[in-house]
Amino acid sequence: MTSPLAATADLARQAALIGGPDGVLAEHEVTAFVREQLAGQDLDGRSVCVVIPDATRSCPLPLLLSAVHGALVGRVTRLTALIALGTHAPMSEAQLARHLGFPAGDLAARYPGMALLNHEWADPATFASLGVIPASRVTELSDGRLRESVDVRLNRAVVEHDVALVVGPVFPHEVVGFSGGNKYFFPGVAGQEIIDLSHWLGALITSADIIGTRGITPVRALIDEAAALIPAERLALCVVAESGSGALHAAAFGEPRAAWAAAAGVSAETHVRYLDAPVRRVVSVVPDKYDDMWTAAKGFYKVEPVVADGGEVVIYAPHITEISAMHPEINEIGYHCRDYFVAQWDRFSHLHWGVLAHSTHLRGAGTYDSVHGEQCRLRVTLATGIPEEIVRGANLDYLDPAEVDLAAAAADPGMLFVPEAGEVLFRLR
Repeated sequence: MTSPLAATADLARQAALIGGPDGVLAEHEVTAFVREQLAGQDLDGRSVCVVIPDATRSCPLPLLLSAVHGALVGRVTRLTALIALGTHAPMSEAQLARHLGFPAGDLAARYPGMALLNHEWADPATFASLGVIPASRVTELSDGRLRESVDVRLNRAVVEHDVALVVGPVFPHEVVGFSGGNKYFFPGVAGQEIIDLSHWLGALITSADIIGTRGITPVRALIDEAAALIPAERLALCVVAESGSGALHAAAFGEPRAAWAAAAGVSAETHVRYLDAPVRRVVSVVPDKYDDMWTAAKGFYKVEPVVADGGEVVIYAPHITEISAMHPEINEIGYHCRDYFVAQWDRFSHLHWGVLAHSTHLRGAGTYDSVHGEQCRLRVTLATGIPEEIVRGANLDYLDPAEVDLAAAAADPGMLFVPEAGEVLFRLR
């Protein structure tokens, strides 16, 4: 039987790849690559839906989308860009203009002939049902962790175009191993059912065990199974961004599984930092692109693997003032380890499993039983603009951000200071 890592390597060889981990690409190289790859596809006279990330994923999106637009406009009958929000907040007109590089209110100034849509995940009319993955298959894909069927719903804009083209970055990811590829469909523009199922499967495996895993993880296998039901032809331009600069190390093109595999191989060499020994304390400085704890939680799980038992992760983000506007139920249940929910499943199973998964991601590893209660491996401390009573009510520690000396933290050899937290994964050798 082929191993997940070997299967990924086989897929990667099927994609076209430019660049690598040791340098960055010039803009003209990226544009030429995109145009060359799309020129080789049978797209004339067909409609194309381009699925792109929201602002929580960093890459030179105006460069990439302009290259795609230039390669397709005049060839295709209809061109639509769809923002893969998952269940994030919709982007405003001003945010979209900044994100895609066009004058606010004038999409046609940069992208004539292209439509632009937010993924309206809260509106049931958004979705088309592609079919059902039966319980027996879910059991097989999840290695026996889950035993139920799932309705596969997808934004109908994808279904109603001839071709679906994913354009976006690949990073280590807490649910699936490495992001990108078919993940832009599920959960990017998917219905709640498969979002909940895939995220809870990742939580059962645990973020610390799956994040940065090379190869096809059970969650990736589930996502690929769902993507196979999409009636449109699927293509992907998967890129590897240099964290902090927006430049590109690499770009891969092909069928989504192949393009993802090629990009993930580069991401594994550029977005993972190794430490020789665990640290007792981490200060993660969260950038402004993460505007609530739902997205800023990346500042925790990208460093969790290198923190010693009993250690602490401080999330420093004074600009964040709420846990999640889109998912207020997290304020009610708080943050807990996986075993807390599994041991009390009858109490929590009616909630969105994606919310439960997020809760475990920010709380990290731990144990729970009715005698000893919850015992979490690490302390998680928020130094944010969220009021103290809300932070402590969510089962996290509180620190006034005014008391955090960033310069001292950066100079302290006994702790890990992460100035742009959220993209680079830290692991022990």
